Order: sequence, then structure tokens, then C-alpha cells
Amino acid sequence: MSERTTEFGSGSGSGSGFAPDPAAGGISVLVADDEPIIRAGLGAILDSQADITVVGTAGDGEEAVEACARLRPHVLLLDIRMPRRNGLWALAELGRRGLLGPGRSQALMLTTFDLDEYVDDALADGAAGFLLKNSSYEELTGAVRAAAAGHSALSPAVTRRIIEGHLSTRRRPNERELARLNDLTERERGVLRLVGDGLSNAEIADRLVVSLHTVKTHVSRMLAKTGCQSRAQAAVLARDTLA
Repeated sequence: MSERTTEFGSGSGSGSGFAPDPAAGGISVLVADDEPIIRAGLGAILDSQADITVVGTAGDGEEAVEACARLRPHVLLLDIRMPRRNGLWALAELGRRGLLGPGRSQALMLTTFDLDEYVDDALADGAAGFLLKNSSYEELTGAVRAAAAGHSALSPAVTRRIIEGHLSTRRRPNERELARLNDLTERERGVLRLVGDGLSNAEIADRLVVSLHTVKTHVSRMLAKTGCQSRAQAAVLARDTLA
């Protein structure tokens, strides 16, 4: 049986916006997992960080969606496999409600396996990254900070491996997918292609011989125009639509 949603802190889950501001060093996190010991362990590690606060926990997908809508955390740690409603259902529902993406919550999927059978579905639905439950202390906190900053919580090498492993069979893109590229400038289309190749912002800056700030601007505009909720989702779109 899943545990009722638990909320922590004062004011951080009130409604409209995301407080505290991650740019100012404060990151709010919601942990969703059906195993109480996992929730407690992750919460203890994250709460030990000066710049991270666990604002709530949830025991299944439905609780996760409702808690995320109420608390508006910067980052949601979402277990893929949970009873009643799993993490994939919750991820898709959050996307439908417009609660994921730049300026909204970022979802990190928790999984026991580094190449879980559901990874491709989660990428397509806007997951910001993946985290193994046996990840190190540094990997956990680093992934949360990366997601809060709007970056993929996968290293470029891992991004390439997941995309190649799960989406290696190319298919003909449909009209809806191609339409998502219509508003991109030539430069933004090039940036999308490089994101699809798994390059980091710094690597893209080196490749294009532009500043890191310029790359971040291009990436932000590309995500907004294509409707991608995460860098990883943009990589999937590039894989499906760009030769």
C-alpha cells in the first residue's frame, strides 16, 4: 500500500511559481517512490545539501501528479515502476497538464536498470534524465542540480548510448513531427542536430565557434519552438526527423 503524500517545509509548496529560485542556490525536490526506505534514503541525502530541500514525497503516480501540481518543485524524482499508476503514466499526465519543461518542473526517472525497457517512452514524454537507484551520492545530487538548471541529467556519452540502444531503428517521421521544425532558424536546426548527437552546450559552442551564452540561447529557443520539455526529448526529435 502506498503512503500518503507527505509535505515538508513552509511556503515552498504554495502555489504559483517555483520557490526557491534555483539560480539563487535553492532547489526544491519532490521524491516519488513506492518503497518508504527509498524515499527516506533519497530524502535524507538531498536534505543534507545546503542548496536542496525535499518539499514532499509520494508513493505512487497519482500522488506524484497531485503533489507536483500543488508543490511545483523544481525537480521531481519519479520511480518508473510503482503500483496503481506508474511513473510513465505520471510523466505523461504531468506533460498533459503543462507542468513539465523549461521554467516548470523537471522529471528525473528513477530506475533499477541502466537500460530499462521504458526508457524510450520516458524520453519521448519529456523526462529530463535517468537516475539509477544505486547511484552514488555525488551522482544523485549532481543530477538534481543539472535538472534544476535546465540541463539533461545524462552525460553526453550516456545520452548517445540510450538513444542508440533504444531508438536505433529509424522510422519515417510523420507530418506532425516535421511540423515542429518549421519555425526553427537554420542555426537552431543545427543546434538541434548537435543535441541529437549528444553534445553538451560547451561542445556545441566549440563546434560552432560561438560563446556558451549564445548556445544556451539557441537551445532555449529551440526547445520552446519544438515544444520539447527537455534536452533528452529534443535529442529524440532530432533522431527521428533529421537525417
